[in-house]
Amino acid sequence: MGRFVQIHMLTSYPPANLNRDDLGRPKTAKIGGFDRLRVSSQSLKRAWRTSEIFKETLDGHIGVRTKLLGVSVYNDLRAGNIDHAKSLEWAKLIANEFGKLKEFSKDEKKKLKELSKEVREVKELIELEIDQLVFVDTEEKKLVTELVGKMISRNDGPQKDELNLLRKQMRAVDIAMFGRMLASKPEYEIEAACQVAHAISVHPVVIEDDYFTAIDDLNDGSENAGAAHIGETGFAAGLFYSYICINREQLIKNLGGDEELAMKAIKALTEAAVKVSPNGKQNSFGSRAYASYVLAEKGDQQPRSLSVAFLKPIMNQGIEGVDFGTAAINALTTHRDNMDTVYGSCADDCCSFNALEGEGTLAELLAFVAE
Repeated sequence: MGRFVQIHMLTSYPPANLNRDDLGRPKTAKIGGFDRLRVSSQSLKRAWRTSEIFKETLDGHIGVRTKLLGVSVYNDLRAGNIDHAKSLEWAKLIANEFGKLKEFSKDEKKKLKELSKEVREVKELIELEIDQLVFVDTEEKKLVTELVGKMISRNDGPQKDELNLLRKQMRAVDIAMFGRMLASKPEYEIEAACQVAHAISVHPVVIEDDYFTAIDDLNDGSENAGAAHIGETGFAAGLFYSYICINREQLIKNLGGDEELAMKAIKALTEAAVKVSPNGKQNSFGSRAYASYVLAEKGDQQPRSLSVAFLKPIMNQGIEGVDFGTAAINALTTHRDNMDTVYGSCADDCCSFNALEGEGTLAELLAFVAE
């Protein structure tokens, strides 16, 4: 098996608002002079790593992304009958190992003293929050839990050597894949083994507005026949090209040499990417979709996205019987062949399936990426 595994996908979504911008409208990008729909890589990765496929396949090997580790430790200590002051102090020592904590200003501390004991104790928990979201590995979480148990049993704070909680080798595949940044302790940062591109529509789009109303069930209309609520939300439909590149060697390294777990992770990520949709506005649009076409490649060659195949947007006007899906597949495979002609083979082996034509299977593709 080659160093790199590359996944190219075409997925069609009906009217949806999968990933919203700051105004609540679908995200877009201008490509080739045309507006396209866009789903950010952050949205895609979160949907995949929190999916049931990930949870069931990689049970025990999924990390926690949180700012509230200190609060969790505090709650466990309080549940073990450790008083507030000690729980707060000890939880700070543990949480501080994972990142810089929030701090009250002098004025804020002065105001805290004026509050009642009950309110003040709740407010003080703010200083247990880590400034930035941090990925906590499963082994690191286990060490934290064990340390909390020891502190409760002996009613004493953590010793200096007990605070060496961070690890360089991961057991959580999501951290091994997507990396971890620790500004305060860069020696424990994890280089991501997986790169995920923003998904883009292969054709131009215009964001439309859904004007909707809600009716009050108890209003019989005798006095007021108007709507109880009026709203508006943006939406669009699109056929998306998505690209994933996995550095298999880096993934195995991040997982401490566990090749079996790395292959299991690659297989789970591929299945999740093919089946799992971002969950933005799903209750309103029910836009869940499986990929219509997937191409997987393996090899040691320098990876490359095939997004340039859609620099010229897909248009099927005047081409009788050719739909956007078929046209997009043709554009993708043609560009791949052209790249191979110019640069030489860009991969050692490949496998694909085409759900529009009923060619190939997901099972074959998963066996290919994880063999």
